[in-house]
Amino acid sequence: MKFITLNAHWLLRIALASVLVFHGALKLANLEGFAQMLPISYLQVVLVALAEAGGGLLVLVGGFRDDVISDLATRVGAALNIPVLIGAIAIVHWGQWNFVPSATHPMGGFEFQAVLLLLVLYLVVTGNRGLTATKVRNTQAEQLPPAASAVVG
Repeated sequence: MKFITLNAHWLLRIALASVLVFHGALKLANLEGFAQMLPISYLQVVLVALAEAGGGLLVLVGGFRDDVISDLATRVGAALNIPVLIGAIAIVHWGQWNFVPSATHPMGGFEFQAVLLLLVLYLVVTGNRGLTATKVRNTQAEQLPPAASAVVG
């Protein structure tokens, strides 16, 4: 059970990073097409694609170690995607909550982007602290007598 608890952060990281890296890679593969879809400059298109792909990779890489640099990688990777997701909501998806495409919103509403935005905000605020807190709690529980460790763990 300890192994699962210590590695549960990967569920969030893999889900978020896979979406960000995938969307960033799609944009990088077709920058011209993406630039034609939106009322933003070509430079902004490149920055959005790099923020998504690079930020997703940083969120993923940040989970491999429990140190200051890894914590910073997690926070920066997530933070890079805040303006991307706000832009996606404001420019493309605003006006419809449901993610299902409609006549007025062919790319769907902002439900999915709102969830992603909340996830990246969570990672910016907490970084790798959740992982560290779990390790500290488990270490404390191992040092206590059996009856007391049940209360801590």
